[in-house]
Amino acid sequence: MKKYMLKRILFSIFSLLVVVMTVMVLVYSLINRNVIFQADDTWNKRNLNDRTIYEYTQYQKFGYLNYTDYSSFLKQKYMESDGEAYTSNDDYKAAKKAINDPATFQQNPDVQEFANKYAADGYKIRYLQPVTFKSGKTKPGGNAYLIAVREKNVFFRLIDYIKDFFSVETKNQVKDERLTDRYIRFEKDPYSGLFAIVGSGTQHKYLLYFDNRFPFIHQNFIHMNLGTSYTRFRGQEITGVITSPQGELQTRSTQYPTMIGTDEYVETAIDFHSLTYNAAEGELSDLDKSQFTDRYTVYSYRKAGMSMIENSFVIGIIATIIAYLLGLPLGILMARKKEKLADKLGNAYIIFIMAVPSLAYIFMFAAIGTTLFHLPYKFANAEVKFLAYILPTISLALPSIGSLMKWMRRYMIDQMNSDYVKFARAEGLSEREIFGFHISRNAMIYLVHGIPGNILGCLTGAIITERVYGVPGVGNLLTTAINQHDNGIIVACTVFYTSLSIISVILGDLLLAKYDPRISLSEEGGGGR
Repeated sequence: MKKYMLKRILFSIFSLLVVVMTVMVLVYSLINRNVIFQADDTWNKRNLNDRTIYEYTQYQKFGYLNYTDYSSFLKQKYMESDGEAYTSNDDYKAAKKAINDPATFQQNPDVQEFANKYAADGYKIRYLQPVTFKSGKTKPGGNAYLIAVREKNVFFRLIDYIKDFFSVETKNQVKDERLTDRYIRFEKDPYSGLFAIVGSGTQHKYLLYFDNRFPFIHQNFIHMNLGTSYTRFRGQEITGVITSPQGELQTRSTQYPTMIGTDEYVETAIDFHSLTYNAAEGELSDLDKSQFTDRYTVYSYRKAGMSMIENSFVIGIIATIIAYLLGLPLGILMARKKEKLADKLGNAYIIFIMAVPSLAYIFMFAAIGTTLFHLPYKFANAEVKFLAYILPTISLALPSIGSLMKWMRRYMIDQMNSDYVKFARAEGLSEREIFGFHISRNAMIYLVHGIPGNILGCLTGAIITERVYGVPGVGNLLTTAINQHDNGIIVACTVFYTSLSIISVILGDLLLAKYDPRISLSEEGGGGR
């Protein structure tokens, strides 16, 4: 068992790395990188060399390459010797001005030092000569630039992604000499009334705490970094994008840290469990000093809605429950009434749901639901949010019902002529008992393996269904990211989807071994898999 699990885990990690690397090659190498500027207003406003420099800046941000420029090199070099007064240094002025002359700039010692330093590290040196009018005056956006560029190898890109995938907060996380009291300890949480683990020197103040939001216990010890969104969510971490609540601000009567122990309360939407360290230079503002007892003054707000992953999971898990509650009994009924009316009607539904493209029946059921039952079509237009979940949930459940009906019927018919069934009939058991307690249990062996995958798959969302109904879920996030060429989200969704698929396969094997004693995951006794 242990050997099997170790092999499974190692092979799963290898498979995940291969999939992520493949997606990175597709996204970063095979697709024209200029597509990221299709909806970029800043890019449209830039001209000539200024536009080229902006492109390199964005390429670096998106993870295509490493890039630095000559101006940054000069600033760093001369600040080390002259401090903030480096701009008054004559050598600095001459070095900065040197690149304006295409004929002589390479003779400048600082230019040579810059080129030699970065060329030795594998960078390509690129010179953008000034673009001028006939009069000699520089055109808008035509300033001269000297830059060093190094394309990112897919292997190094993957290594960088893995290296920063997990991070653990410690009491030395905050690099600030002003912070002298560093600790991680249990304290009474004034906001929940329970105990919490709090830290000083950590990035977050509350490392482990309870509140009234599912799953009711939360942690900030370990962070999973799926990357950053630079197109749609403008620099936000993707983990926060899919897990942060959406919707209107939710105010409540609470206290600022300086009010704790008094009778003062305020109505605010601030989530004090989200406090992080304020590392800004200088003293705190008078307002912060009046509200907070330390430099943990950066916060987020409480929102009434669910997060993307919660929206996807709620719709998916309800659809899965409906599918099993209806699909399995109907499949059993079809097997018992083989070639009769119930079986023919069931087969007609199965053929319909399998033959008709998913978009077609989704729009068809959406039309029926909105016309006959006046259900909201788009998620954002629902006045009663509960009603917005009905159509996507039903649309998601219908094909699963058909699939379960088909396979349950097939497996039960396969079992009907088995020896144990003949023996049960000879013993005088009724058809209800034979089908309900013997055939159905054996037929379920083939379906048990897929149960963890169906449940975990709810977290990934249904891409087409969420897109059609405008559900703010993880499935809709991926399609939007592809349309907007948000590479960070595309890679993050790949990691998320692949990880859940791998975990579901392993859990399926464990559940199957538990359900059927004839199956063993060990290599002893001839039952190894």
